[in-house]
Amino acid sequence: MRFNKTTLACSIAAALAAISGTAAASGFALIEQSASGLGNAYAGGAASAEDASTIFFNPAGMSRLQGKQIAVAAHIITPSAKFSDTASTIPTGPGFIAAPIGKNAGSTAIVPSAYFSWAIDPQLSAGVGLGAPFGLKTEYDANWMGRFHAIKSEIKTVNINPSVAYKINETVSLGVGVNWQKFDAELTKAINYKYIAVLAGAGGLVADGTEGSHNITASDSAWGYNFGAIFAINPIMTVGIAYRSAMSYNLSGSVAYANRPAIMDTIIAGGGVAGTALSQQVGDGSITADIKLPATTSIALKYQPNSRWDILIDATQTQWSSIQSLDINRSSGLAAGLPLESVPFQWRNTWRVAVGANHHYNEQWMARIGLAYDQTPTSDTYRIARLPDSDRTWLSLGGQYKPNKESAIDFSYAHLFMKDAALNMNVPVLSAAQAAGRGALIGNYSNKVDILSIQYTHSF
Repeated sequence: MRFNKTTLACSIAAALAAISGTAAASGFALIEQSASGLGNAYAGGAASAEDASTIFFNPAGMSRLQGKQIAVAAHIITPSAKFSDTASTIPTGPGFIAAPIGKNAGSTAIVPSAYFSWAIDPQLSAGVGLGAPFGLKTEYDANWMGRFHAIKSEIKTVNINPSVAYKINETVSLGVGVNWQKFDAELTKAINYKYIAVLAGAGGLVADGTEGSHNITASDSAWGYNFGAIFAINPIMTVGIAYRSAMSYNLSGSVAYANRPAIMDTIIAGGGVAGTALSQQVGDGSITADIKLPATTSIALKYQPNSRWDILIDATQTQWSSIQSLDINRSSGLAAGLPLESVPFQWRNTWRVAVGANHHYNEQWMARIGLAYDQTPTSDTYRIARLPDSDRTWLSLGGQYKPNKESAIDFSYAHLFMKDAALNMNVPVLSAAQAAGRGALIGNYSNKVDILSIQYTHSF
Protein backbone atom coordinates (compact mmCIF):
# COMPACT_ATOMS: atom_id res chain seq x y z
CA MET A 1 0.00 0.00 0.00
CA ARG A 2 1.40 3.41 -0.95
CA PHE A 3 0.93 6.14 1.64
CA ASN A 4 1.58 9.63 0.23
CA LYS A 5 1.29 13.16 1.61
CA THR A 6 -2.21 13.61 0.22
CA THR A 7 -3.45 10.52 2.05
CA LEU A 8 -1.87 11.79 5.26
CA ALA A 9 -3.44 15.24 4.91
CA CYS A 10 -6.89 13.80 4.17
CA SER A 11 -6.69 11.45 7.16
CA ILE A 12 -5.78 14.25 9.54
CA ALA A 13 -8.45 16.59 8.14
CA ALA A 14 -11.13 13.91 8.49
CA ALA A 15 -10.12 13.21 12.06
CA LEU A 16 -10.14 16.91 12.94
CA ALA A 17 -13.65 17.32 11.56
CA ALA A 18 -15.01 14.31 13.45
CA ILE A 19 -13.58 14.81 16.93
CA SER A 20 -16.06 14.61 19.77
CA GLY A 21 -16.00 12.86 23.06
CA THR A 22 -17.70 10.91 25.81
CA ALA A 23 -15.74 10.64 29.03
CA ALA A 24 -14.29 7.19 29.67
CA ALA A 25 -11.39 8.00 31.98
CA SER A 26 -12.16 9.70 35.30
CA GLY A 27 -13.77 13.13 35.32
CA PHE A 28 -14.17 14.03 31.66
CA ALA A 29 -10.70 12.98 30.49
CA LEU A 30 -10.25 10.87 27.37
CA ILE A 31 -7.24 8.59 27.60
CA GLU A 32 -8.41 6.83 24.42
CA GLN A 33 -5.59 8.03 22.15
CA SER A 34 -4.54 4.74 20.54
CA ALA A 35 -6.02 1.31 19.92
CA SER A 36 -2.63 -0.33 20.55
CA GLY A 37 -2.67 1.09 24.09
CA LEU A 38 -6.30 0.23 24.81
CA GLY A 39 -5.54 -3.50 24.58
CA ASN A 40 -3.32 -3.07 27.65
CA ALA A 41 -5.71 -0.68 29.46
CA TYR A 42 -3.01 1.90 28.63
CA ALA A 43 -0.56 0.26 31.02
CA GLY A 44 3.03 1.32 30.33
CA GLY A 45 1.96 4.16 28.04
CA ALA A 46 4.92 6.40 28.90
CA ALA A 47 7.46 3.58 28.36
CA SER A 48 6.09 1.49 25.46
CA ALA A 49 6.91 3.71 22.45
CA GLU A 50 5.38 1.06 20.20
CA ASP A 51 4.12 3.40 17.49
CA ALA A 52 3.62 7.10 16.69
CA SER A 53 0.91 7.46 19.35
CA THR A 54 3.79 7.80 21.80
CA ILE A 55 3.62 11.51 20.88
CA PHE A 56 0.67 11.80 23.28
CA PHE A 57 1.87 9.46 26.03
CA ASN A 58 5.59 10.40 25.97
CA PRO A 59 7.15 12.32 23.07
CA ALA A 60 10.59 10.94 23.97
CA GLY A 61 9.38 7.63 22.59
CA MET A 62 9.73 8.91 19.02
CA SER A 63 13.49 8.31 19.38
CA ARG A 64 12.74 4.57 19.41
CA LEU A 65 10.88 4.63 16.06
CA GLN A 66 12.49 4.27 12.62
CA GLY A 67 11.85 6.24 9.42
CA LYS A 68 8.44 7.87 9.01
CA GLN A 69 5.26 6.52 10.51
CA ILE A 70 1.58 7.40 10.56
CA ALA A 71 -0.97 5.96 12.98
CA VAL A 72 -4.72 6.62 12.63
CA ALA A 73 -7.22 5.29 15.17
CA ALA A 74 -10.95 5.43 15.90
CA HIS A 75 -12.51 4.73 19.29
CA ILE A 76 -16.21 3.94 19.74
CA ILE A 77 -17.12 4.81 23.33
CA THR A 78 -20.50 3.69 24.68
CA PRO A 79 -21.24 4.75 28.26
CA SER A 80 -24.34 3.88 30.26
CA ALA A 81 -25.64 6.09 33.09
CA LYS A 82 -28.99 5.00 34.54
CA PHE A 83 -30.56 6.97 37.40
CA SER A 84 -32.67 5.35 40.12
CA ASP A 85 -34.72 7.71 42.27
CA THR A 86 -34.75 7.31 46.05
CA ALA A 87 -35.92 10.58 47.64
CA SER A 88 -36.27 13.28 44.97
CA THR A 89 -38.78 16.10 45.34
CA ILE A 90 -40.73 18.02 42.71
CA PRO A 91 -40.15 21.78 42.29
CA THR A 92 -41.95 24.15 44.63
CA GLY A 93 -45.07 25.72 43.16
CA PRO A 94 -48.44 24.54 41.86
CA GLY A 95 -48.70 22.77 38.54
CA PHE A 96 -45.75 20.41 38.85
CA ILE A 97 -46.26 16.68 39.16
CA ALA A 98 -43.94 13.70 39.41
CA ALA A 99 -42.08 13.23 36.11
CA PRO A 100 -40.47 10.20 34.44
CA ILE A 101 -37.07 9.13 35.71
CA GLY A 102 -35.65 9.39 32.19
CA LYS A 103 -33.73 7.15 29.84
CA ASN A 104 -30.06 6.19 29.92
CA ALA A 105 -28.08 9.45 29.86
CA GLY A 106 -25.08 7.87 28.16
CA SER A 107 -24.40 8.72 24.53
CA THR A 108 -22.21 6.81 22.06
CA ALA A 109 -19.42 8.84 20.47
CA ILE A 110 -16.59 8.19 18.01
CA VAL A 111 -13.26 9.70 19.06
CA PRO A 112 -10.53 9.72 16.38
CA SER A 113 -6.81 10.27 16.81
CA ALA A 114 -3.93 10.57 14.33
CA TYR A 115 -0.15 10.79 14.61
CA PHE A 116 2.85 11.30 12.33
CA SER A 117 6.46 10.74 13.40
CA TRP A 118 9.71 11.21 11.48
CA ALA A 119 13.20 10.04 12.49
CA ILE A 120 15.16 12.90 10.90
CA ASP A 121 18.51 11.36 11.85
CA PRO A 122 19.70 8.75 14.38
CA GLN A 123 19.37 11.27 17.23
CA LEU A 124 16.61 13.74 16.28
CA SER A 125 12.93 12.92 15.66
CA ALA A 126 9.87 15.09 15.12
CA GLY A 127 6.15 14.52 14.84
CA VAL A 128 2.65 15.80 15.38
CA GLY A 129 -0.40 14.35 17.11
CA LEU A 130 -4.09 15.10 16.78
CA GLY A 131 -6.65 13.99 19.34
CA ALA A 132 -9.26 14.85 21.96
CA PRO A 133 -7.82 14.65 25.52
CA PHE A 134 -11.09 15.73 27.14
CA GLY A 135 -14.73 15.15 26.27
CA LEU A 136 -18.15 14.63 27.75
CA LYS A 137 -21.70 14.02 26.63
CA THR A 138 -24.71 13.16 28.76
CA GLU A 139 -28.25 13.76 27.57
CA TYR A 140 -31.57 13.09 29.31
CA ASP A 141 -35.17 13.17 28.12
CA ALA A 142 -36.44 16.75 27.99
CA ASN A 143 -39.23 15.92 30.47
CA TRP A 144 -37.27 13.79 32.96
CA MET A 145 -37.54 14.46 36.69
CA GLY A 146 -34.12 16.14 36.87
CA ARG A 147 -34.60 18.44 33.88
CA PHE A 148 -34.23 21.58 36.03
CA HIS A 149 -30.72 20.38 36.87
CA ALA A 150 -29.53 19.02 33.53
CA ILE A 151 -30.73 17.92 30.12
CA LYS A 152 -27.74 18.03 27.77
CA SER A 153 -24.09 18.45 28.76
CA GLU A 154 -21.43 18.30 26.06
CA ILE A 155 -17.72 19.16 26.04
CA LYS A 156 -15.55 18.80 22.95
CA THR A 157 -11.81 19.35 22.61
CA VAL A 158 -9.39 19.26 19.70
CA ASN A 159 -5.69 19.05 20.53
CA ILE A 160 -2.81 19.55 18.06
CA ASN A 161 0.53 18.45 19.50
CA PRO A 162 3.76 19.06 17.48
CA SER A 163 6.71 17.41 19.25
CA VAL A 164 10.44 16.69 19.01
CA ALA A 165 12.60 14.01 20.60
CA TYR A 166 16.36 13.77 21.06
CA LYS A 167 18.33 10.60 21.74
CA ILE A 168 21.19 11.61 24.00
CA ASN A 169 22.73 8.14 24.00
CA GLU A 170 21.66 4.52 23.97
CA THR A 171 20.27 4.92 27.50
CA VAL A 172 18.50 8.29 27.64
CA SER A 173 16.02 10.00 25.30
CA LEU A 174 14.16 13.27 25.91
CA GLY A 175 11.08 14.70 24.25
CA VAL A 176 8.98 17.86 24.39
CA GLY A 177 5.79 19.03 22.70
CA VAL A 178 3.61 22.10 22.36
CA ASN A 179 -0.19 21.77 22.57
CA TRP A 180 -2.85 23.99 21.03
CA GLN A 181 -6.27 22.97 22.28
CA LYS A 182 -9.78 24.12 21.34
CA PHE A 183 -12.54 23.77 23.93
CA ASP A 184 -16.29 23.92 23.20
CA ALA A 185 -19.09 23.41 25.71
CA GLU A 186 -22.88 23.25 25.59
CA LEU A 187 -25.16 23.01 28.63
CA THR A 188 -28.95 22.89 28.60
CA LYS A 189 -31.59 22.50 31.29
CA ALA A 190 -35.23 23.34 31.98
CA ILE A 191 -36.24 26.64 33.64
CA ASN A 192 -39.03 26.93 36.23
CA TYR A 193 -40.54 30.27 35.13
CA LYS A 194 -43.35 30.05 37.66
CA TYR A 195 -40.95 29.91 40.59
CA ILE A 196 -38.77 32.75 39.24
CA ALA A 197 -41.88 34.91 38.78
CA VAL A 198 -42.88 34.21 42.38
CA LEU A 199 -39.43 35.31 43.57
CA ALA A 200 -39.81 38.51 41.53
CA GLY A 201 -43.18 39.25 43.11
CA ALA A 202 -45.11 38.51 39.93
CA GLY A 203 -46.23 34.95 40.58
CA GLY A 204 -49.86 35.74 39.79
CA LEU A 205 -48.92 36.79 36.24
CA VAL A 206 -47.45 33.43 35.23
CA ALA A 207 -49.53 30.26 34.89
CA ASP A 208 -48.92 27.35 37.23
CA GLY A 209 -46.38 24.83 35.95
CA THR A 210 -44.93 27.21 33.34
CA GLU A 211 -41.47 26.10 32.27
CA GLY A 212 -39.07 26.47 29.39
CA SER A 213 -35.37 25.87 28.87
CA HIS A 214 -32.07 27.58 28.38
CA ASN A 215 -29.01 26.77 26.31
CA ILE A 216 -25.49 27.88 27.23
CA THR A 217 -22.68 27.66 24.67
CA ALA A 218 -19.09 28.76 25.22
CA SER A 219 -15.65 28.22 23.70
CA ASP A 220 -11.99 29.23 23.85
CA SER A 221 -8.54 27.95 22.89
CA ALA A 222 -5.41 27.61 24.98
CA TRP A 223 -1.73 26.64 24.80
CA GLY A 224 0.10 24.07 26.88
CA TYR A 225 3.07 21.73 26.74
CA ASN A 226 4.17 18.18 27.44
CA PHE A 227 7.53 16.57 27.95
CA GLY A 228 9.00 13.22 28.86
CA ALA A 229 12.06 11.02 29.17
CA ILE A 230 12.75 7.37 28.44
CA PHE A 231 15.53 5.43 30.14
CA ALA A 232 16.74 2.11 28.73
CA ILE A 233 17.89 0.64 32.04
CA ASN A 234 19.13 -2.50 30.30
CA PRO A 235 18.19 -4.44 27.14
CA ILE A 236 15.01 -5.82 28.73
CA MET A 237 13.79 -2.94 30.91
CA THR A 238 12.61 0.55 29.96
CA VAL A 239 11.31 3.28 32.25
CA GLY A 240 9.34 6.29 31.05
CA ILE A 241 8.33 9.52 32.77
CA ALA A 242 5.90 11.99 31.18
CA TYR A 243 4.11 15.21 32.07
CA ARG A 244 1.27 17.12 30.39
CA SER A 245 0.63 20.67 31.57
CA ALA A 246 -2.60 22.19 32.82
CA MET A 247 -4.53 24.39 30.38
CA SER A 248 -6.44 27.52 31.42
CA TYR A 249 -9.46 28.72 29.48
CA ASN A 250 -11.35 32.01 29.57
CA LEU A 251 -14.56 30.83 27.95
CA SER A 252 -16.98 33.23 26.32
CA GLY A 253 -20.34 32.55 24.75
CA SER A 254 -24.04 33.12 25.18
CA VAL A 255 -27.18 31.96 26.94
CA ALA A 256 -30.53 31.75 25.14
CA TYR A 257 -33.94 31.00 26.67
CA ALA A 258 -36.84 29.16 25.05
CA ASN A 259 -40.60 29.34 25.76
CA ARG A 260 -40.19 32.37 28.01
CA PRO A 261 -43.53 34.01 28.91
CA ALA A 262 -43.90 37.52 27.48
CA ILE A 263 -44.53 38.88 30.98
CA MET A 264 -40.93 38.10 31.82
CA ASP A 265 -39.74 40.65 29.25
CA THR A 266 -42.11 43.21 30.75
CA ILE A 267 -40.73 42.68 34.24
CA ILE A 268 -37.12 42.78 33.02
CA ALA A 269 -37.80 45.99 31.12
CA GLY A 270 -39.00 47.56 34.36
CA GLY A 271 -35.39 47.83 35.55
CA GLY A 272 -34.38 48.29 39.17
CA VAL A 273 -33.29 45.54 41.51
CA ALA A 274 -36.11 43.18 40.59
CA GLY A 275 -35.48 43.61 36.86
CA THR A 276 -31.75 43.07 37.23
CA ALA A 277 -32.20 39.90 39.31
CA LEU A 278 -34.72 38.51 36.85
CA SER A 279 -32.61 39.27 33.76
CA GLN A 280 -29.81 37.46 35.52
CA GLN A 281 -31.96 34.34 35.47
CA VAL A 282 -34.03 34.44 32.31
CA GLY A 283 -32.70 37.03 29.85
CA ASP A 284 -30.72 36.16 26.71
CA GLY A 285 -27.19 37.54 26.64
CA SER A 286 -23.48 36.88 26.69
CA ILE A 287 -21.63 34.92 29.36
CA THR A 288 -18.09 34.13 30.51
CA ALA A 289 -16.57 31.29 32.52
CA ASP A 290 -13.06 30.26 33.53
CA ILE A 291 -11.86 26.67 33.81
CA LYS A 292 -8.42 25.11 34.28
CA LEU A 293 -8.06 21.61 32.86
CA PRO A 294 -5.71 19.39 34.88
CA ALA A 295 -2.05 18.51 34.51
CA THR A 296 -1.03 14.83 34.46
CA THR A 297 2.16 13.05 35.53
CA SER A 298 2.95 9.45 34.55
CA ILE A 299 5.66 6.94 35.36
CA ALA A 300 5.76 3.63 33.49
CA LEU A 301 7.76 0.44 33.14
CA LYS A 302 8.16 -1.98 30.23
CA TYR A 303 9.84 -5.30 31.02
CA GLN A 304 10.62 -7.96 28.39
CA PRO A 305 11.66 -11.20 30.15
CA ASN A 306 11.99 -12.96 26.78
CA SER A 307 11.16 -12.51 23.10
CA ARG A 308 7.56 -13.66 23.62
CA TRP A 309 6.37 -11.42 26.46
CA ASP A 310 6.13 -7.74 27.38
CA ILE A 311 5.08 -6.78 30.92
CA LEU A 312 3.71 -3.23 31.33
CA ILE A 313 3.06 -1.21 34.51
CA ASP A 314 2.26 2.43 35.12
CA ALA A 315 0.77 5.02 37.48
CA THR A 316 -0.68 8.40 36.49
CA GLN A 317 -1.78 11.28 38.68
CA THR A 318 -4.33 13.78 37.34
CA GLN A 319 -4.54 17.10 39.16
CA TRP A 320 -8.32 17.48 39.06
CA SER A 321 -8.18 19.76 42.11
CA SER A 322 -7.72 22.57 39.58
CA ILE A 323 -11.53 22.42 39.17
CA GLN A 324 -13.25 23.49 42.38
CA SER A 325 -16.32 25.09 40.80
CA LEU A 326 -17.77 26.22 37.48
CA ASP A 327 -18.86 29.84 37.73
CA ILE A 328 -20.83 31.15 34.75
CA ASN A 329 -21.24 34.94 34.81
CA ARG A 330 -23.23 37.44 32.79
CA SER A 331 -21.10 39.76 30.66
CA SER A 332 -23.72 42.06 29.13
CA GLY A 333 -27.00 43.85 29.94
CA LEU A 334 -28.38 44.90 33.32
CA ALA A 335 -26.90 41.85 35.01
CA ALA A 336 -23.33 42.20 33.64
CA GLY A 337 -20.89 40.85 36.20
CA LEU A 338 -23.52 38.88 38.12
CA PRO A 339 -23.42 35.06 38.34
CA LEU A 340 -25.79 33.13 36.08
CA GLU A 341 -24.93 29.82 37.69
CA SER A 342 -22.28 28.39 40.00
CA VAL A 343 -21.69 24.67 40.34
CA PRO A 344 -19.48 23.52 43.27
CA PHE A 345 -17.34 20.64 42.00
CA GLN A 346 -14.84 20.39 44.87
CA TRP A 347 -12.81 17.89 42.84
CA ARG A 348 -9.69 16.17 44.17
CA ASN A 349 -6.53 14.80 42.55
CA THR A 350 -6.75 11.20 41.37
CA TRP A 351 -4.55 8.22 40.57
CA ARG A 352 -4.83 5.70 37.78
CA VAL A 353 -2.77 2.48 38.02
CA ALA A 354 -2.55 -0.20 35.34
CA VAL A 355 -0.83 -3.48 34.51
CA GLY A 356 -0.76 -5.25 31.17
CA ALA A 357 0.99 -7.79 29.01
CA ASN A 358 1.67 -8.56 25.36
CA HIS A 359 2.26 -12.04 23.97
CA HIS A 360 4.07 -12.29 20.61
CA TYR A 361 2.93 -15.44 18.87
CA ASN A 362 5.03 -14.80 15.79
CA GLU A 363 6.14 -11.92 13.58
CA GLN A 364 2.55 -11.28 12.45
CA TRP A 365 0.36 -11.80 15.51
CA MET A 366 0.38 -10.38 19.02
CA ALA A 367 -2.21 -10.58 21.83
CA ARG A 368 -2.77 -7.94 24.54
CA ILE A 369 -4.42 -7.83 27.94
CA GLY A 370 -4.70 -5.10 30.57
CA LEU A 371 -6.23 -4.21 33.91
CA ALA A 372 -6.52 -0.73 35.45
CA TYR A 373 -8.09 1.06 38.39
CA ASP A 374 -9.12 4.69 37.85
CA GLN A 375 -10.26 6.96 40.70
CA THR A 376 -13.02 9.54 40.28
CA PRO A 377 -12.29 13.16 41.28
CA THR A 378 -15.81 13.73 42.57
CA SER A 379 -17.49 12.71 45.84
CA ASP A 380 -20.95 11.64 46.96
CA THR A 381 -21.55 15.11 48.40
CA TYR A 382 -20.74 17.09 45.26
CA ARG A 383 -21.61 14.71 42.42
CA ILE A 384 -23.87 16.31 39.77
CA ALA A 385 -26.32 14.95 37.20
CA ARG A 386 -24.33 16.41 34.32
CA LEU A 387 -21.41 14.13 35.21
CA PRO A 388 -22.38 11.22 37.51
CA ASP A 389 -18.80 9.94 37.67
CA SER A 390 -17.51 7.11 39.88
CA ASP A 391 -14.43 4.91 40.38
CA ARG A 392 -13.89 2.41 37.58
CA THR A 393 -11.97 -0.79 36.88
CA TRP A 394 -10.81 -1.45 33.32
CA LEU A 395 -10.57 -4.91 31.76
CA SER A 396 -9.05 -4.78 28.28
CA LEU A 397 -8.26 -7.24 25.51
CA GLY A 398 -6.69 -6.64 22.13
CA GLY A 399 -4.50 -7.86 19.34
CA GLN A 400 -2.26 -6.78 16.52
CA TYR A 401 -1.88 -8.17 13.01
CA LYS A 402 0.99 -7.22 10.72
CA PRO A 403 0.17 -8.02 7.09
CA ASN A 404 3.71 -6.93 6.13
CA LYS A 405 6.76 -5.23 7.61
CA GLU A 406 5.41 -1.75 6.92
CA SER A 407 1.87 -2.08 8.28
CA ALA A 408 0.07 -3.03 11.47
CA ILE A 409 -3.62 -3.27 12.39
CA ASP A 410 -4.59 -3.04 16.07
CA PHE A 411 -8.01 -3.91 17.46
CA SER A 412 -8.99 -3.66 21.12
CA TYR A 413 -11.97 -3.82 23.45
CA ALA A 414 -12.38 -2.63 27.04
CA HIS A 415 -15.19 -2.89 29.55
CA LEU A 416 -15.22 -0.47 32.47
CA PHE A 417 -16.86 -1.73 35.65
CA MET A 418 -18.01 1.34 37.59
CA LYS A 419 -19.14 1.71 41.18
CA ASP A 420 -22.70 2.83 41.79
CA ALA A 421 -22.72 6.61 42.22
CA ALA A 422 -24.87 8.31 44.85
CA LEU A 423 -26.46 11.63 43.84
CA ASN A 424 -27.75 14.25 46.28
CA MET A 425 -28.49 17.44 44.35
CA ASN A 426 -29.87 19.35 47.29
CA VAL A 427 -28.27 21.63 49.87
CA PRO A 428 -25.21 22.17 50.01
CA VAL A 429 -24.68 21.52 46.30
CA LEU A 430 -27.61 23.89 45.69
CA SER A 431 -28.78 26.92 47.62
CA ALA A 432 -32.12 26.59 49.40
CA ALA A 433 -33.77 28.72 46.70
CA GLN A 434 -32.27 26.61 43.90
CA ALA A 435 -33.37 23.38 45.58
CA ALA A 436 -36.91 24.73 45.87
CA GLY A 437 -37.12 25.94 42.28
CA ARG A 438 -35.54 22.88 40.69
CA GLY A 439 -36.57 20.15 43.10
CA ALA A 440 -34.07 18.03 45.00
CA LEU A 441 -32.64 15.22 42.85
CA ILE A 442 -31.67 12.32 45.12
CA GLY A 443 -30.87 8.80 44.03
CA ASN A 444 -28.21 6.52 42.59
CA TYR A 445 -26.57 5.92 39.23
CA SER A 446 -25.68 2.56 37.76
CA ASN A 447 -22.83 3.18 35.31
CA LYS A 448 -20.64 1.26 32.87
CA VAL A 449 -18.62 1.95 29.71
CA ASP A 450 -17.71 -0.14 26.67
CA ILE A 451 -14.92 0.89 24.28
CA LEU A 452 -14.04 -0.59 20.90
CA SER A 453 -10.96 0.70 19.03
CA ILE A 454 -9.18 0.05 15.76
CA GLN A 455 -5.92 1.52 14.51
CA TYR A 456 -3.90 1.39 11.31
CA THR A 457 -0.15 2.08 11.46
CA HIS A 458 2.05 2.47 8.39
CA SER A 459 5.80 2.98 8.23
CA PHE A 460 7.55 4.34 5.18
